[in-house]
Amino acid sequence: MINAAVVGLGTWGKTMIESLVGSDTMRFTTLQTRTVTPDVEAFAKQHSLKIAKSYDEVLADPKIDAVALATPVSGHLKQIEGAAAAGKHVYCEKPFTFSKKEAEAAIDAVRKANRTIGVGYNRRFHPEMVKLHDRIKAGDLGTIQHIEASMTYPNALFLPPTAWRSNKSEAPLGGLAPMGVHAIDLMIYLCGGIEQTYCQSFAREVKSGTDDTTSMLFRMKAGMSGYLGTMTTTGAGFSFQVFGTKGWVRIEGVTHVAGASSEERRTRQFGVCKFQPVKGPTETWEAEKLDIVRATFEAFAKAAQGGTAFPIPPEQIIHGASVTEAVIRSAASGNVEKVA
Repeated sequence: MINAAVVGLGTWGKTMIESLVGSDTMRFTTLQTRTVTPDVEAFAKQHSLKIAKSYDEVLADPKIDAVALATPVSGHLKQIEGAAAAGKHVYCEKPFTFSKKEAEAAIDAVRKANRTIGVGYNRRFHPEMVKLHDRIKAGDLGTIQHIEASMTYPNALFLPPTAWRSNKSEAPLGGLAPMGVHAIDLMIYLCGGIEQTYCQSFAREVKSGTDDTTSMLFRMKAGMSGYLGTMTTTGAGFSFQVFGTKGWVRIEGVTHVAGASSEERRTRQFGVCKFQPVKGPTETWEAEKLDIVRATFEAFAKAAQGGTAFPIPPEQIIHGASVTEAVIRSAASGNVEKVA
């Protein structure tokens, strides 16, 4: 059993804790957050959690095996380095970092400490994505020509200007950080590395300083093209599609809507799936139901205990950060940018 502390107790920090209720692989024993309110105290009591006064207190506790970071991206590198130095395994919510340099430094610190690193790209763990990956590798879709995703939610319409997700330094391109990086990770998982990108991003409705409408074009190292669009001021939706010379597969679902139940955020991101072959009828089915947050944590815990390596290798974590960095750079320059 991995005993862990969650750092950061916003909506997602609570969701992380709730996902592991009853798990025999990993459990949260401690939480640490900047502001301890009566709500935080009540939540801690409900889940039998100790409230640590500081991150340093978490790192000094020998009973804690791992830390799970549900914190703004700007603090990830120092928090990961501190945890590694204290001998803790590290699970970091996405985005991991906004630069290749910081991602490499974070991974290097964990490697030197001989600890396990995990990242919260939980959509990669869904059975439908695993099946799509296997279908592509088996050649069932033929030559892959294009991969695309659209991720939307209305959260920015209700987000207060004081929220950290309203801060352009923490959410530089609107929906990229809270949603889009999931799709970038899936593109890497399914089609390999990304060579270059072009991005346009702007605000149509949000007045807080961050963007609400972002679109990205990609060219994969293997030759196929890609597209990703995120919007933070419309209805919730998730669409992911892969096109090949033998047909296409589309997976539809939802994103994490503010105010949705914990169970919904963890288990209902995937819905209707379709396969349209070049010849023959369309196949339609309902996605399997799985708590992908719990599945990601349990994969991390098994790796930390010396079992199967965490399914997202460090090299892909670093590459995902590199792609994110190039997207941000392209939005600023207006040019096609190479991925480092």
